[in-house]
Amino acid sequence: MVAKLSRNFSGRDLVKLLSRYGYEVVRQNGSHIRLTLKDKKGSHHITIPNHDPLKIGTLSAILNEVSSYLGIPKDDLT
Repeated sequence: MVAKLSRNFSGRDLVKLLSRYGYEVVRQNGSHIRLTLKDKKGSHHITIPNHDPLKIGTLSAILNEVSSYLGIPKDDLT
């Protein structure tokens, strides 16, 4: 069964979630936050809009990209 994504997830909430996986804020330009993960494979960059709340499609796309890079199921991220 697929878990439903929260409808009130903010950009800052997502930054906190991804920091648990080693992502670090490298800069913020306007309302967008840039995160980077440096590991054995190289660097993975992700940009998150600092909106409250994030649109469900935006949140889903970001989690899909991160789960694909990390090699873990998307449901395990949330």
